[in-house]
Amino acid sequence: MTLDEYVREQQRIVDAALDRWIPTESTPPEIIFRAMRYSVFAGGKRIRPLLCIASAQSISDLPRGVENVACALEMIHTYSLIHDDLPALDNDDLRRGRPTCHKAFGEAIAILAGDALLTLAFEVLSKAPEVDSCRRVRLVQELAAAAGAAGGMIAGQVHDLEGERQRPSASLLERIHRAKTGALLRASVRFGAIYAGADDQQLAAITSYGEHVGLAFQIVDDILDVERSSEELGKTAGKDAQQHKITFPAVYGIERSKAMAEEERLRAHTALRHFDDRADRLRELADLVVHRRA
Repeated sequence: MTLDEYVREQQRIVDAALDRWIPTESTPPEIIFRAMRYSVFAGGKRIRPLLCIASAQSISDLPRGVENVACALEMIHTYSLIHDDLPALDNDDLRRGRPTCHKAFGEAIAILAGDALLTLAFEVLSKAPEVDSCRRVRLVQELAAAAGAAGGMIAGQVHDLEGERQRPSASLLERIHRAKTGALLRASVRFGAIYAGADDQQLAAITSYGEHVGLAFQIVDDILDVERSSEELGKTAGKDAQQHKITFPAVYGIERSKAMAEEERLRAHTALRHFDDRADRLRELADLVVHRRA
């Protein structure tokens, strides 16, 4: 199976699981589930669930039910996008090629849709089949830390807001993106490894891989914001510069940023040096993260 075929198949599996977990649009109160589904099924690449599943498969050949815990990652990611797009934060009108949630449903429902996805993610983990209670607790702790305010996604968002119009610096840039984007990507591969029963050595290697992939992802995201159009990205291009965000191109320039993304890709591969060919999908996903065009 080619990487493209693998990605499409896993996306299909994850989307089917998301469809099972998120109540239908006819469930009262209907508007909140319409808003949740509008954002979740807007055509995302499912990078975080893909990393989770590939990580689990690098540890065990048949990690049954891993797509269920992968759904929790996508719910947290989508909630963060809904809230990021709000006028009080990044104030964006376009996401994945169509109006953002607050443009389609109003700010109040968008806020509540994000809140609902956040809480549903933890409900999913609490009910996840095919995993024992000990690992289920570890997954809850992992996701809470990655999404939280103490070095997690919320901390990164706060640093990002505080960094607007400040002088760009390498230290502030790293603090923002290791938390804002990197924490959830790192958690994604740790999720899969924990789910599949990784030992301490395997988990440490997977964690290192996730840190390098997470940094590479953000570097490339910053580059694409400069080089690609809104139509290609499915979101407003050039927004970082307009809002005076601290980005990798702003600190290092485009060419050095591209070189840094490649360095992180190679380091991600190196982190998996003791894994056999079951980790090939993780290696390919690292390549995909760096070489993607949108």
